[in-house]
Amino acid sequence: MNLLASEWIKTRSLHSTWIIAASTVVVTVMVSLLGISGALSDWQAALPVDFDPAGISFKGILVGQILIATLGAQAITGEYTTGQIITSLAIAPKRGAFLASKLAITALIALAAALLTVVCSFGASQAALVAAGLPTASLTDAGTIRAIACAVAYLVFTAALGLAFGTITRSSSGALAIIVSVALLIPALAPGMPGILGDIAGSYWPTTAGQTSYTAHGSAALSPLAGLAIMTIFTLWMTMAALLVLKRRDA
Repeated sequence: MNLLASEWIKTRSLHSTWIIAASTVVVTVMVSLLGISGALSDWQAALPVDFDPAGISFKGILVGQILIATLGAQAITGEYTTGQIITSLAIAPKRGAFLASKLAITALIALAAALLTVVCSFGASQAALVAAGLPTASLTDAGTIRAIACAVAYLVFTAALGLAFGTITRSSSGALAIIVSVALLIPALAPGMPGILGDIAGSYWPTTAGQTSYTAHGSAALSPLAGLAIMTIFTLWMTMAALLVLKRRDA
């Protein structure tokens, strides 16, 4: 309990924690609205067959995930930058408990940021659809509730990945490079990959699979809950890898 309290004090005292959390909300909402405004004329002319009023509310997560992953990474990279990690590990020699406490506090802050992000993005996007006279998502629809819950979960898992990458690289820039590669670069390159490699990267890559979870109907290759399961397993693997690295390396 003392370790959790210590991590909470360290994390909340960083101005960057709250700046990044607030930026996640603002950027995600703005990108979602920009995506809707850019397609309004086409949708008003003819709705696409796969029109998903719930899923389009969360298009901004594509950018917001980078910010919330950075939030997770800086929870530990800051300690390596300042050298405080030596003191932290001296006070908490059980490195598994140390990482677990950081993960718990990171997940707590990420959950609060994710809830606000998803609610604001959904509300603003649905308001934009109403103003345009287009179909909206109903909160009485189980698919909509599931999409909202999965969007929150996806962002929390992304923050946990950021913490894992930060632990492995010990560097904010190194963690950011991995985050961008995992979340944006590889999915963008997937369509150009040959044969089955492209199919796997396009449908089963962890972040791509995770993003199908907050659509109302998912993709033909993967159900929404299966996509979130892949993201969950990947997050667990990376967290275990981070723990292994933390235990084997000196501060």
